[in-house]
Amino acid sequence: MSALITTELVALDADLGHDKDAVVRRLAGLVAASGRATGADDLHADAMAREAKAATGLPGGIAIPHCRSAAVTQASLAFARLDPKVDFGAPDGPADLAFLIAAPEHGDADHLTLLTALARALVRPEFVASLRAAGSADEIVALVQDVVSPPEAPAAAAPQTTGGATAAGATAPTPAAEPAPATAGRSIVAVSACPTGIAHTYMAADKLTAAAKEMGVELHVETQGSSGSTPLDPSVISQATAVIFAVDVGVKDRDRFAGKPLVQSGTKRAMNEPEVMIREALAVADDPNGRRVPGTAGAGAAAPAASGDRPSTGSEIRRWLLTGVSYMIPFVAAGGLLIALGFLFAGYPIVNTDPTTDGAQSYALNWALNNNFFDLPGDPGVDYLRGGLLGYLGALFTVLGQAAFGFLVPALAGYIAYAIADRPGIVPGFVVGAVSLTVGAGFLGGLVGGIIAGFAALWISRWKLPTFARGLQPVVIIPLLATLISSGIMVVLLGRPLAAALEGLGDFLNGLTGTSAVLLGVILGLMMCFDLGGPVNKAAYVFATTGLTAAATSGPLVIMATVMAAGMVPPLAMALSSTVLRPRLYTPAERDNGKAAWLLGASFISEGAIPFAAADPLRVIPSMMLGGATTGAIVAGLGLELRAPHGGVFVFFAMSNAVLFILAVLIGAAVGGVAVTLAKSIGRKPAAPAEDADLTTDLADDPRPATAGPGAPAGRPAH
Repeated sequence: MSALITTELVALDADLGHDKDAVVRRLAGLVAASGRATGADDLHADAMAREAKAATGLPGGIAIPHCRSAAVTQASLAFARLDPKVDFGAPDGPADLAFLIAAPEHGDADHLTLLTALARALVRPEFVASLRAAGSADEIVALVQDVVSPPEAPAAAAPQTTGGATAAGATAPTPAAEPAPATAGRSIVAVSACPTGIAHTYMAADKLTAAAKEMGVELHVETQGSSGSTPLDPSVISQATAVIFAVDVGVKDRDRFAGKPLVQSGTKRAMNEPEVMIREALAVADDPNGRRVPGTAGAGAAAPAASGDRPSTGSEIRRWLLTGVSYMIPFVAAGGLLIALGFLFAGYPIVNTDPTTDGAQSYALNWALNNNFFDLPGDPGVDYLRGGLLGYLGALFTVLGQAAFGFLVPALAGYIAYAIADRPGIVPGFVVGAVSLTVGAGFLGGLVGGIIAGFAALWISRWKLPTFARGLQPVVIIPLLATLISSGIMVVLLGRPLAAALEGLGDFLNGLTGTSAVLLGVILGLMMCFDLGGPVNKAAYVFATTGLTAAATSGPLVIMATVMAAGMVPPLAMALSSTVLRPRLYTPAERDNGKAAWLLGASFISEGAIPFAAADPLRVIPSMMLGGATTGAIVAGLGLELRAPHGGVFVFFAMSNAVLFILAVLIGAAVGGVAVTLAKSIGRKPAAPAEDADLTTDLADDPRPATAGPGAPAGRPAH
């Protein structure tokens, strides 16, 4: 394999300009001049396009501008020791060390693994210090080559008990010294993770690993990056004294650590204060009232989280709501599609009241309970309602679907409470959701009640009870008291106002016609496209789905059609723009996402547009809202109806006019696609070769865990 860096790619104590644009341009020139790129301008443009998405400055005076580019013919590292320093957006000031990491657009895995090793080595103070002390370009090349392509060494013996710092799946070297008596026989397990599995996942792991080694503490780290992770061995977890979660997102399979003493913070704190977090973990292990990972009897009493980076209140509310909605959607999809099949087989009047039951049951329930395959229902004499085998099957599908829909609000409330209080919140959340249906508060009651139930359960779980009562806390005390509090508040205080608000909102929306209906379509279209699967989108969707189990009146069915049609627009609009109208405005990864977005949009999966919106929200989201509002206005204005909650074009049989429905979606997608293409074309260069993911999503998401030991740099590839 060819070398990643040569002396031609090194500039020492050089004045490359006073801003990062100039520095990147000069480094791109070095790569092109060495014959490793077809043009410096293209490489510079790609690197700056990536730089515009997020700063690449790291603490400690380091900058790592990077990109994947079609201009790069050979994976390369260009290095500069800058004089004067240049600001690359790091929180602690300008950088004097800069690596331009240039990868081919479709780089091979071996090269990317080597580039990963460099990214992880940059958290090692001794490596950074050696770069600053090097006296020649040859020394720089040797230092970097030693990191990315170290000589093969004999396997080292694994530690028997303590004193080393290892990570899941890695072979640990022999410890340099026995641990201090204060930490002898104690081990810690840690998990690091960030939203996209970027460098912070691995840098936090390496910082904790290095600190543990210096402190004589045995540490095992599991990095949960976007390219996967190697889970910690269950025996390692069971023997651990405490757990550190250095995470900015949820921990995968958190229950593995249930009952363990816990210190939790963001990855930033783990990078800046790893020793402090390790000391806190050892301290919480000695504190019988310290925080524990929820999940076992008696472990519900959780102390407040350790100080450090914490999610904002807005982020927490968003997480609670989306957790509830994500668990609710399978009930919506299963129940709604069963009901749609019931309409297909038996006809839409199957949900209407059967007069032979004196108004007590619908046709569906009456036929399902009182008929069978050997005693099929006869012709009911109702227009568009079929009896016989098709009618009986339709009745069965409808009853099953309505039963699934009955869990919609309880699941929403239950899992909102779960997101707040973990397992203790599930019972009071489900109960308050069911109570919301009983008092007529519907999904509004589920939203509010789930939050109340979650906080009630969380509050009670933090009570310090006598030892004899702790065993009863998670199975009796929390469910009982949290249910009484949340459901009592719903019945006594909130049920009637929320029911009145829901009824008033429904009457208002169902009564809209003509111009008012168009306005409704615009509003629902804007809501569906505002946050692409977020709380606003889901609020519109949940409202639409709640009308499907009612009698087949026009209002709820038009709302359902409007919501689904508008929700299909964003992925289709982005697919149109990124693959047909002007692909050069998009990175290779975005163009690949655009190809997949055709199917996602046709299937009514609005989240297919999220990668585009995350990379360029100010251009993408308003354009999608324009397209969604256009489609919403057309569907609502025409009074199109839909009797299925999901499925996109694949539930055409449930549409009152499938041709007009699809035409409305295509018009909105065209409007949105043209709008976003124009928005991206104004004052912005094409970014075709640039990679939209961060450096360490593409280059540093090495699934192999970190290993620290004497003489072995963290992140060194195994042989």
